[in-house]
Amino acid sequence: MDSFAKKGTRVFFVCFCLTLFSIATRAEEMPADYQEVLKSLDRNGDFKAGVLKVNIPRNDLKMTIQGLSTPTPFGFGGWVAMTKGTDGTEVMMGDLVLLQEEVNPVMSALLDNSIEVTALHNHFFWDEPHVYFMHVHGMGKAPDLAKRLKPGLDLIGRAPVTAAGPANSGSAPTLDTAKIAKIVGHEGEQSGAVYKITVGRDDLNMKEHGAAINARMGLNTWAAFVGTDQDAAIAGDVAMLENEVTPVLKALRKNGIDVVAIHNHMIEARPVVIFLHYWGRGPAEKLATSFKAALDELGKGSASRAMAH
Repeated sequence: MDSFAKKGTRVFFVCFCLTLFSIATRAEEMPADYQEVLKSLDRNGDFKAGVLKVNIPRNDLKMTIQGLSTPTPFGFGGWVAMTKGTDGTEVMMGDLVLLQEEVNPVMSALLDNSIEVTALHNHFFWDEPHVYFMHVHGMGKAPDLAKRLKPGLDLIGRAPVTAAGPANSGSAPTLDTAKIAKIVGHEGEQSGAVYKITVGRDDLNMKEHGAAINARMGLNTWAAFVGTDQDAAIAGDVAMLENEVTPVLKALRKNGIDVVAIHNHMIEARPVVIFLHYWGRGPAEKLATSFKAALDELGKGSASRAMAH
């Protein structure tokens, strides 16, 4: 092959490589709707492997674990990600890093804008300040998801810190328990100053190796009350099917009850049951009404559908 032919071959090869590089580069160019998401949220992010990842780092927090200074990339970089489904619908998932005081304001803002909260838990022990990780999910068009996310994200780093002293925890019961039971629709048991109502989920008909998993085995929803009629505290656990989680969350938040954790208690259980821990303070009648609102979201004909899956 003469030098002219060799030169022509090299030129063709270089042009071919540049063309492939150009195609690959264009393939990873951020779509216009994703650029709009970053602009709307006023956040940085990147687009790789068909996924837009929006960064929500907690650079505002000076974190320590057992007194050791830990930088944001160590595990305090929140995010939301979007990718397109086969039908063109956007699937959004994320993990937000929140101070205790931020959890419920952010949760309410997300729920009010049809963003689902799917988990709430800690990632660390001995962290200062103490932070929680909230997993979120949504579907729709990318620009619309951004608009629905923004009210919640805008509260990160801005939620007011609230502190309240404990309710009366003296040994003498001072609550009108008969009134609480009437509101909730279930009788409870008195243990010292605490009045506790437990409601089983027998409607789920859950079994393991033929053994019935009932309220005594932990498949239950409960509420514990302490304090006075005027100044009481409530804490408890709600056992929910997957499609009951969002309605229960909305019922609790609309009634001013703080959600503390969302997680599973069992593995390989069918149907899947999610447990939610909560806390609230105020007049006992209001707290009982709030608990009843959440209780009313359970068992609305969903058990049979869950078992069918």
